[in-house]
Amino acid sequence: MKKVLLVGGNGALGVYLTEEALKKGYKVDVLCFEDEISRNENLTYIRHDGKDYGFIKELLKNGYDAVVDFMIYDTVEEYKPFGDLYLKNTSHYLFLSTYRVYAGEYPITETSPRLLDVEKPSDFVNKYEYSIYKAEEENYIRSTGYKNWTILRPSITYSKHRFQLTILEADVLVWRMRRGKTVVLPEGAMDVQGTLSWAGDFGKSVVELLFNEKAYGEAFTVSTSEHHTWREIAEIYKKIGGLKYVTVDDDTFIKELYDGSVYAYQQLKYDRCYNRVIDNSKILAAAGRKQSDYMKLEDGLKKELAQYDGSLYYAPRNEKMDKLLEKMGIKD
Repeated sequence: MKKVLLVGGNGALGVYLTEEALKKGYKVDVLCFEDEISRNENLTYIRHDGKDYGFIKELLKNGYDAVVDFMIYDTVEEYKPFGDLYLKNTSHYLFLSTYRVYAGEYPITETSPRLLDVEKPSDFVNKYEYSIYKAEEENYIRSTGYKNWTILRPSITYSKHRFQLTILEADVLVWRMRRGKTVVLPEGAMDVQGTLSWAGDFGKSVVELLFNEKAYGEAFTVSTSEHHTWREIAEIYKKIGGLKYVTVDDDTFIKELYDGSVYAYQQLKYDRCYNRVIDNSKILAAAGRKQSDYMKLEDGLKKELAQYDGSLYYAPRNEKMDKLLEKMGIKD
């Protein structure tokens, strides 16, 4: 029985990968922050910090055949010792990057230009920017000389606790939608193509890459090819959940709801305002799947919302949104 370790694997992506790995007959250990109880003899939850180097070094003595690394390392310097450790101590190391590494060219393929490698606009934030440090960490993996790795670049992925609309998440989007409160969205993104993938499809695709010779030394954009404008996605939320929404210009959106955060601005302008249309032929071929196997967006959102308790709530942003709506003369 092959043993698989998911580091930080209890989030939106990991829960479905765990399920699929167990179906394959693997023994799965999940390292996570939460207290979880397993009812499956082949599944063990380990509560600990995934950035405790000494602990990870000892844990790897269990002899894992594969490690899937979901952790977020804020700099390549922070990442290097962990990357080295995993590459040296497992047969197959899968590193979670992001589709946000890609620049604005589309349709996106695995060879599309990355933001790290193109000339940056004057308002681009490089330091500690998600799309940059993930690309730097990809580069480091390639530079090591090892070939037992696979780089995964998932698109925006929705799951039991993750629901997205432009840069809003469930703690604002779904909380307000379920209470009949209006949601404010950035107008600049509304007619841009976005791609949302179901986490179940991530799990089904990635489990087929484990120990797969086609996956070694390769990067994969793990995503559906289905795409919609953000306005169309908002209308899907409206159809299945009763979403009410209005739009404002992007500067007002970032200033009023995110206190002018350069990182929120970066995520909006250099991801959500890019047309994210994915050519997923490489992952389909390697995983032996077809696009018709993937969950349609409306069906997937309906499925996940039916299972979601709606408990996540972020008070500061909701309060800011209420104040902005009041300025606009809108009262829920």
